[in-house]
Amino acid sequence: MQLPTPAVLFGSLMFGIIGFAAFVYGKKSTLFVPMILGLILMVYPYFVSETWLLYATGCALTVGIVVFRRY
Repeated sequence: MQLPTPAVLFGSLMFGIIGFAAFVYGKKSTLFVPMILGLILMVYPYFVSETWLLYATGCALTVGIVVFRRY
């Protein structure tokens, strides 16, 4: 088993923090989409080990939170 690179560790931490903030925002505002996307942002780094895929998925989910934050 290979250890993750610093880029993967940083991306996992960064998207985990963004996901936690989106989850809390969705829960306090009773908005379903930010809460679910925040939960996905917190969990998906455990299953993705490729750096480019981690950042591409995280950026797409983060943009999704911004675009669909009112639903």
